[in-house]
Amino acid sequence: MPEIHVLGVSGGAVPPGTEALLADARVVAGGRAVLEQLAPGKEHVVLDAKLDLEALVGREGVVVLASGDPGFFGIVRRLSALTPVHVHPAPSSVARAFARLGVPWDDALVVSAHGRDPHTAINTALRHPKVAILTQPGNTELIVDALKARNPVVAEALGTPDERLATEPPFNDPNVVIVHEPTAGRATVWPPRTPNRWALPEDAFEHRAGMITKAEVRALALAALGPGTGDHIWDIGCGSGAVGIECALLGAAVTAIDQAPDAIALATRNAAAHGVPLATVLGAAPESLRDLREPDAVFVGGGGPAVLDAAMRARRAVVVTLALIDRVAPTIERLSQEFEVTATTLQANRVKPLAGGHRLAAENPVTVIVGRR
Repeated sequence: MPEIHVLGVSGGAVPPGTEALLADARVVAGGRAVLEQLAPGKEHVVLDAKLDLEALVGREGVVVLASGDPGFFGIVRRLSALTPVHVHPAPSSVARAFARLGVPWDDALVVSAHGRDPHTAINTALRHPKVAILTQPGNTELIVDALKARNPVVAEALGTPDERLATEPPFNDPNVVIVHEPTAGRATVWPPRTPNRWALPEDAFEHRAGMITKAEVRALALAALGPGTGDHIWDIGCGSGAVGIECALLGAAVTAIDQAPDAIALATRNAAAHGVPLATVLGAAPESLRDLREPDAVFVGGGGPAVLDAAMRARRAVVVTLALIDRVAPTIERLSQEFEVTATTLQANRVKPLAGGHRLAAENPVTVIVGRR
């Protein structure tokens, strides 16, 4: 089967040494503008969402022109599944963006908001210290607005005379959004990984007189929430922030909400101690939740029916912990209107020393109610 050559285009040119491949090509596929610029007089195949790439397979002398590195969120994934390809990359837009900023990017996460909901990309950039987001026309301003606390930079029209680094709209396409924190020459933790333990002991957090979700309960809550990179978690009635902080340690972006200023201060100190970002909202739920971005999962450490109504915005799951048994049935009933619900009452006994032996010290029972879509 004839091999297709895929040439990366950067700065209006193909990679050095590939000019002859383009000159000898019988058929050149690519975007309309780049075909007109680089392959006049050739048979053109315009690449768009409607094109069946199988139309290129088996033909002699086919060259595909693609932006930057075609193997980096590019056409190589689809094309190589159909036919042998030989790839000649140019610098990717992400490499150029970080180069223009003078920032190393071997420790960056790269995510795409092109042709998909930008929700995951935004959450990734809110949590991780160095992230590049590939955009599509029309969604850059939305992404930048959601990331304004991270001081994003938009690298526009890279490799062209119109190249620019911008921080305020309007933004020109194509572009890449970059967020990064100065690290004084130190690499960020790479590769990102989950911690080697979770459901940390209570003494891993500053808390007030035992007012903290106990480790055993936290373990079940974290298992049900399933936090990870790209997620947004609400921690309602955050208290010490222990649940939200452990979600952040597992890679999620977290918003912690509480109506008590000392709780917000406590959660902020604990997040700093564990080295994770934590967005905080001071105010009573549900009023304080109305303008927040949609969560993937919600942890409810306290509150009544109105809080549950707000928590129903969760894309994936709601987890509620209750110490009062008379609240269990109403909570199950409300969540069951939109979720599949399970409930488990935990009664943990911790083994503690006593007079040369050991005794069982009972913790207060807590019911963990989980609603899943």
